[in-house]
Amino acid sequence: MSNREREVLEWYQEQPRKLNKDFVSNIEWNAVPKYEIDPKFLPVLLYMRDVEAFTDVYYRQLQRTPTGKDPVIRQFMDQWQHEEAQHAYLLDRFLNEAGLPTDAKWFEKAKAKIPRSYSVKSYINTSITNLFGKKFSAVHMTWGAINELSTLQGYKRLWELAKHPVLEHILRGIASEESIHIFFYRNVARVKLEESKFSRKLARFVIEKFWTPVGQGTKPEPETNYVIKTLFSGTGGLETADTNINRSIALLPGFETTKKITNRIAEAVRAGERAESSAA
Repeated sequence: MSNREREVLEWYQEQPRKLNKDFVSNIEWNAVPKYEIDPKFLPVLLYMRDVEAFTDVYYRQLQRTPTGKDPVIRQFMDQWQHEEAQHAYLLDRFLNEAGLPTDAKWFEKAKAKIPRSYSVKSYINTSITNLFGKKFSAVHMTWGAINELSTLQGYKRLWELAKHPVLEHILRGIASEESIHIFFYRNVARVKLEESKFSRKLARFVIEKFWTPVGQGTKPEPETNYVIKTLFSGTGGLETADTNINRSIALLPGFETTKKITNRIAEAVRAGERAESSAA
């Protein structure tokens, strides 16, 4: 544990939570049905809700690795898990208020649908991770930074496209917390990547060969493609992803020339459009 990592953690812990009691109590839930929301965004919201809740799954996986045992990262994860769970709750409440009632046991049912193949891959990945020890933490932190950046941009695109004032208010609150998560992931990733040339090569190799968009694996790939197509196709979509996700990661040591995130999002958009055309 370096002093730089400790400073990042202390900064994170000092940030006031946007989604405090006052914010939540002032959400105008009664106003949700007053504004129309395009039905195409409902699967996106369901996906986002489930993926936020699945932080519990990722949290437990990381606990079994050297990354999860790192004292700085572990303290971050404990708070991160709690915050992501509240994001899921707010999205679920919005869906109910918008006229899409969900079961009280929606989380258990969503988790039960996670493919068995994901659990098998997770076990294998954890075993491989442990072979590399602390060197693999650079991979975890970079992967986390990409996913948090993707989530933030997804929320921004959703409120811009959906044009629902209550949803925008909620998503802006969630986005403010995601921005703080990004700060932690990206800055700890930078420290880990700077520690050794091997860490940089390992992280670049894993991201280039194996990175998938946030949620894919726990969710079927066609659902992931639908979400990405809905949010990032059309005017400015891919440009937004390239500028605010890919180029941000390209500032990290060892990732200066990467185009992985932009290319994968473009692939998902095309796959989503093909699926839509086939269904028409």
